[in-house]
Amino acid sequence: MARSSVSLRLFVAIALLAILPALGGWWAWKGQGPLQREATVLVKKGMNINQVADQLERDGVIRSASLFRLWARARKLQLIRGEYTFTAQASLSDVAGKLRRAEIHYTTVSIPEGAHAWAVQRRLKDFVPEDVFWTLWKSPRLAKTAGFEEAEDLEGLVAPATYKLHHAMEPEEIMLMLVEAFHDHVRPRLDGGVLSPYDTLILASLVEKETHMVEEQPKVAGVYKHRLDIGMRLQCDPTSLYARWLTGDLRFTAPVPEDIRRVHRFNTYSVSGLPPTPIAIPSATAIEAAKEPLEGKDLYFVATGRGGHTFAPSLKDHNRNVGAYRKEIARQRRAARG
Repeated sequence: MARSSVSLRLFVAIALLAILPALGGWWAWKGQGPLQREATVLVKKGMNINQVADQLERDGVIRSASLFRLWARARKLQLIRGEYTFTAQASLSDVAGKLRRAEIHYTTVSIPEGAHAWAVQRRLKDFVPEDVFWTLWKSPRLAKTAGFEEAEDLEGLVAPATYKLHHAMEPEEIMLMLVEAFHDHVRPRLDGGVLSPYDTLILASLVEKETHMVEEQPKVAGVYKHRLDIGMRLQCDPTSLYARWLTGDLRFTAPVPEDIRRVHRFNTYSVSGLPPTPIAIPSATAIEAAKEPLEGKDLYFVATGRGGHTFAPSLKDHNRNVGAYRKEIARQRRAARG
């Protein structure tokens, strides 16, 4: 009986010795990881498995870079560049699976219609350093990719859209994405207008910044086209603001007399014709208005103060409309004071 008891204990001991390594391996693979809080790891272009394993261990996502490397080589892991977010206590199995499935964390960034260069820069600031942005903004190669080799910068050459970005992307790659979207979705719509495609884009940007009312956009385009035809300065307020910003004065406020008087190649109060580039991203409706401006006698327009604009063919009529606008603004101020 005693001999049988000893044999049983020996068998159990041997079995445990055989099972323990397997249990240890299972725990190392499926057990809770060391990460104390959610963390993000970037797998950048050119990184190999050794570098990623070391990065994961260094950031406290996994305990053993060596074990990760063994798994990655056994599974022939194909690393997909991207931004990966790992939850607290994620197991090695969770970490490996997320990389294998390329579960990249994206951030959506919207570039809206009407946005100008400074607005685009602010929206991309977490992905494109400011100095790099302004260098790429002047890139002839990117302008050519957009479809306008003659453009001096990318103003207006960015498609208004929502983009999916991650922090492992290179700044130039992000800017390329924006201009390629313009080339594919906006550039084809600029053909067939009364002006050249690039001039159509410039005119559309003026229309976009003057009014968002779709029904008014052909009228505004018509006024500017009429002025271009007779050699009259456009006197577009938004261009005077754009000239202000180009001088380094980044107050995003209404134009003041100083802006109107500023001699600048973008200020259409001081120079004739269209500005050298667009001044913002135009909408599809503004582009259509610039392609087919409404023909008429109107040469002036002014805000009504109630939304929309009043149009006039003569300076006398325009001045009467300006007076009506000022009275409306004064009335609204009196009402606001109670």
